[in-house]
Amino acid sequence: MRRLFSNFARGWPGVGLLLIRIVAGVSLAIDGCYKFQAGEPVASLILRLLEVADGGLLIAGLWTPIAGSLVIGLAIWQTVLRHENPSPGILLAAIGAALALVGPGALSMDAWLFGWKRIDIES
Repeated sequence: MRRLFSNFARGWPGVGLLLIRIVAGVSLAIDGCYKFQAGEPVASLILRLLEVADGGLLIAGLWTPIAGSLVIGLAIWQTVLRHENPSPGILLAAIGAALALVGPGALSMDAWLFGWKRIDIES
C-alpha cells in the first residue's frame, strides 16, 4: 500500500484530506442508508450496501485507493441511473479520484498500518 502514495501528508494538508474523506464518506453513507430505508429493488440494495461500506472505508481512511476508485464507479453509476442533476455525482467522482490519487493523509488507518515506521537501533 505504501508504494501507492509518495507520502502521507501531515499538518494542515493532512487535516484537509481528513475533512475531504469525512465529507465524502458521510455523504455516501447517508445516501446509502436513506435509499436503503426507502425500500428500493434488490439490485439497488447491493449498490446501497456498497455505498455504506465505501463511506465507512473513506471515513476511516482504510484502503483509500480502492475506496476512492469505488467512489468514482458508484458516483458515475448513480448519475447515469438517476437522470437528474449530474453535478453532485460529478463532484463526488472528482473527490474519489483525488483521494485515490493523492492518498488519505497522515490521519488515517492507511498511514497507521502502511506508513513509514521509525526503528531505533541502540548500540
